[in-house]
Order: sequence, then structure tokens, then C-alpha cells
Amino acid sequence: MAETLKDRLVREIVLTGPMTVADYVTRCLHDPKGGYYATRPALGEGGDFITAPLISQMFGELIGLWAIETWTRLGAPERVRLVEVGPGDGTLMSDVLRAARLVPGFLQAVDLILIEPSAPLRAEQARRLADADAHPRWLSALHQIETDAPVILIANEVLDCLPARQFIKTEGGWAERRIGVTDDNELTFGLTAIADGFETPGFDVEPGQIIEISEQQAAFGRDLASLIRAASGAALLIDYGRSKPEAGDTLQALRRHQKVDPLSTPGEADLTQWADFPLVLEAAVRGGADVTGCVGQGAFLKALGIEARAQRLMQGRPEAAPVIQRQLDRLTAPDQMGELFKATAIFSPHSLALPGF
Repeated sequence: MAETLKDRLVREIVLTGPMTVADYVTRCLHDPKGGYYATRPALGEGGDFITAPLISQMFGELIGLWAIETWTRLGAPERVRLVEVGPGDGTLMSDVLRAARLVPGFLQAVDLILIEPSAPLRAEQARRLADADAHPRWLSALHQIETDAPVILIANEVLDCLPARQFIKTEGGWAERRIGVTDDNELTFGLTAIADGFETPGFDVEPGQIIEISEQQAAFGRDLASLIRAASGAALLIDYGRSKPEAGDTLQALRRHQKVDPLSTPGEADLTQWADFPLVLEAAVRGGADVTGCVGQGAFLKALGIEARAQRLMQGRPEAAPVIQRQLDRLTAPDQMGELFKATAIFSPHSLALPGF
């Protein structure tokens, strides 16, 4: 029987000691042999989870119009780098480029870049965008993007894939939550002493509560700031997460649209943690960029005109009106994605006013 990712993680933990939550999530998602994104990413209704672009074309079309308007406010430069980080199956960018046909000058200016580490997803993106109005090229990291033209960057549900370490307040002080191994070789959560660089949070935490700190999310904010400062432009971030510092264990695993135990089947489920928008935006500001406020996805999409777009679609396809209304509600209603999901942007120069904020 072939060795599984779980087998290898158990052996590694036995040899080297308990693993941080952040390291565990990274291995589950990106391990070359058994990681979720490296081997079996499954999106959409038939997969493990569904993202906003897969709910309705309206989402991607409005992000496309946001990109065009941002380009216009940058002075409609002759060259612009349109970048998507974590493009999934390519649906969002396909919808963005279709909306961009309204402004041929924008499409002519675009150098399309996709940041994607997953080989299976790169192949799916290439297939979906084969006949698109702009041909993509793939890079592995933000620092590889040239800075001799403005950048308009989209990152939808990227932050939640950048994991956090977990710390818990106990009656005796702070400890780190890590993954260990039981006597019968099962993965389990446990507590270890804090050995490095932990700063007590600047908000009240009760004993028993968990806080999450993501060095990867902070680094992403710093890297975006560096890129946007050097090139000028804007980075749009949309994700589910917190808009103020607070405690909470947000680690979850999704398999076939159902929550499962994050430790039960490493590499076979999608693991996520909430986006920490305050952390990301603080890192970007420290990196010298400007940031917008953090607004609910529903308010953001409504500011971009999603309700008018839905009405036009309903008028053109009356038989589909109930479905379009459900899609609109799914994306914007406060009890669905409208408030849990949030939008924010990092930009430069300071004078740039971004649509939707």
C-alpha cells in the first residue's frame, strides 16, 4: 500500500517534534507528492468548495470593470500588467477579459500574468483561457513581476490559503497549539511552550481562547506594498475574514462542500483559515503603500453596480430570473457572502481614488 501524506507527517512529527498549525496547513495544501493543490484541487459544485466567480458571471464581470476603471484613473497607460494571484480554474479571469471587451484600449495595453504554484490548476487555466483576448504567462511569485508598468492585481480567496500559527491563552500564560501524534499514530492537537518571537496581542483575550498569527499573510501584504510602490497601481483583495483584531479558531477543512476534521485526511481536503485584514493592511502601510478601508463584499459589489447588471441579465433572460436573483443574493446578502466576505485594496500613488471604496 502506497505511503500517504498522513503517514509521512506522522513519521516526521515523531522524529522532529510537534508541528505548527501553519506548517501543517502548508504541507497539506502544497506537499509535492500529496498536497491538495498539487494533486487534487476540486472546485465548483462537483468539487470540494465553490468560490464567487463560480457562483455567477456577474462577479468576474464587475471585477473586470473595476480593473478598467482603475486603469482609466491611472491615466490609461499604454502598458499595464493585469495580475491574478491564485486564479483557480481561470473562470474569474475569463469573465474579467470578457467584460474588458467594452474597452478595447485596455485589452491592447494588458500584459496578463497569473501567479499559480499548482500544476493541475495551471493546466486548467491554460485550457479555459486558450481563446481569451489576452494570453497569460505564468510566474511563481510576486517579486518576479516587472515594475516598469503599472500593476492591477486581483487576489480572490488567496489570503485564506496563507496559514496562521495558533496560540492559546491558558491560566498559566500563553502556549502554542501544535499537531502531535498519539500512541496509536493518529494526528492530534496539543500545547507546547512558546520558544520564539511571540508578541502578546493588543486586545483582550480570555483564558481558553485562541488567536491566530499569520506570517505568510503579513509577508503577502509587505510584498504587495513593495510591488505596488515600485510599479504604481492597485491590488484588490477579496476574502472571508476579520476586519478587526480578535480571538478565534478559524481553521477548517472542506471536502465535498462539507466540513471535516482538519487532521483526518491530510491532502484530501481544502484547509483554510480566515484572512486577517488588519494584519495584511498594517504590513502594507509599513511597506509604504496606501490602503483603503475594509468593506463587505455585498457593499463593494453594489457600489460597482451588481444590482443593475443583474436586472439587465434578467431582462435578457426572463426564464433565468429566479436563478440570477439567487446568485445575486448569494454574493451580496448579509446572511450569505455579503458581510463575511470583505474587500480591500492596496494602492499607490496616494492620489489614486479606487472605485468601490
